[in-house]
Amino acid sequence: MKLNMKTVSKIIDKYPTSKSSVLSVLQDIQEKYNWLPPDALRMISIKLGVPLIDIYSVATFYRAFSLTPRGKHLCTVCLGTACHVRGAPIVLDRIQEALGINPGCTTKDNQFTLETVNCLGACALAPIVVVDGQYHGQTTVQKVNPILKKYQKKKTKKSQKKK
Repeated sequence: MKLNMKTVSKIIDKYPTSKSSVLSVLQDIQEKYNWLPPDALRMISIKLGVPLIDIYSVATFYRAFSLTPRGKHLCTVCLGTACHVRGAPIVLDRIQEALGINPGCTTKDNQFTLETVNCLGACALAPIVVVDGQYHGQTTVQKVNPILKKYQKKKTKKSQKKK
């Protein structure tokens, strides 16, 4: 999705002109674009009167924000102790193989971004994979393809409607 500065401006204008609005503005822009484009960060700095370094400080502190473009679907694999012991590394290997990317990367078609985390706090569901906020517990290598296909189908259905 191409950055529309008018849209960014409207997002910023919904909030008071103060440093306390930075987090909310960043959340809205992240939700709209799936990442925080540099031009949007500069506009936030100017419109809110907050130094750009402070904007970047907030944007890099929270893991939910991304300074690089993300795919349409965010796939997160937990590698915490419980997940690790129950097979998360081989699940991650299978996801990497299926998507053709490493953690921290996005597929060439911009459909998936793969990330790992140290703990999701859902140890009873280990190993756990989260796609677009939906938890897939007790994930096995055999469950990886059906999980990914579920999200790939969403893309296919939308593509067919456009034709």
